[in-house]
Amino acid sequence: MKRKLLVWTVLGASMVMHYSTYAQEEQESAEVYLEEYTDEFQENFFEALKQKGIQNYDRAVDLLLKCKQLEPENSVVDYELAKAYMLDKKYVQAQDYAIDALLSEPTDYWYLDNLLTILHKQGSPVETVKQRIPYENKKLQQNMAVSLFKMKKYDEASKVLDDLENSQLKSELNRKINDSLQKDKKPEIAPVVQKEESQNDPFAQLKAQMEGFIAAADYKSLLDGSREALDSYPLQPFFYYAYGTALNNTGNPNKGIAVLESGLDYLLDNENLKNKIYKQLYEGYSKIGNPQKANEYLNKINSGL
Repeated sequence: MKRKLLVWTVLGASMVMHYSTYAQEEQESAEVYLEEYTDEFQENFFEALKQKGIQNYDRAVDLLLKCKQLEPENSVVDYELAKAYMLDKKYVQAQDYAIDALLSEPTDYWYLDNLLTILHKQGSPVETVKQRIPYENKKLQQNMAVSLFKMKKYDEASKVLDDLENSQLKSELNRKINDSLQKDKKPEIAPVVQKEESQNDPFAQLKAQMEGFIAAADYKSLLDGSREALDSYPLQPFFYYAYGTALNNTGNPNKGIAVLESGLDYLLDNENLKNKIYKQLYEGYSKIGNPQKANEYLNKINSGL
């Protein structure tokens, strides 16, 4: 577990979210984890992320395979290999590594989301891999429903939800699926005012607390608080913004980018929040040395798109 934390988080929130979510990680400093890795592993891994960022996928894969030799059981290396192969459109290899990563952490949202994305790009249903993953795990099914919703596969998400026990997440996700289906049928309908807009709602209180951390540049508190908020409100884009901001400012922009881009999938009509996410994406891509993507998001802010 510690080896995974080196890559994904600096202060210990692991793979997010489960979305932040749903992993319980130890809270220690990055320096402790860095000491556990050889210089060779660190150099290869971070150079691989850089090469992937500039779309040099073959080089990224070669470097990650070296990391795999050094750390055979490191699930983050499997995850990054799956991402690199997917971006290079080598879906068979991508799928195998994505499954390996998920088997090591069945409740991890991002590992599952990556696998579902690879399946989607191949036009393959989940049924093709059901026997290779711990599908009966209820947390995995919950993550799957959220991921499918994000991909706008509403019918599939509903079927997964049918097998889950009643919960706040199930109710909220069912409502959002129905709202999305109605919006597709009747786009002229005004957005429904959500209860979380009430000043007395716990969502509003958590949001105000996160805004206070951001204003005070208290990014460690923001990291912990936004991760917990996402556990309670995994469909709220503001908490993706807050968590991504925390990751960007605690030495983990690579993960911050993934969180922030996921948050965009849940946005409806909130231009102010959208521009805040764009700004953090600009900063995140700048920090990992990808000026092309950084300028892409900077231009979206300036153009109002």
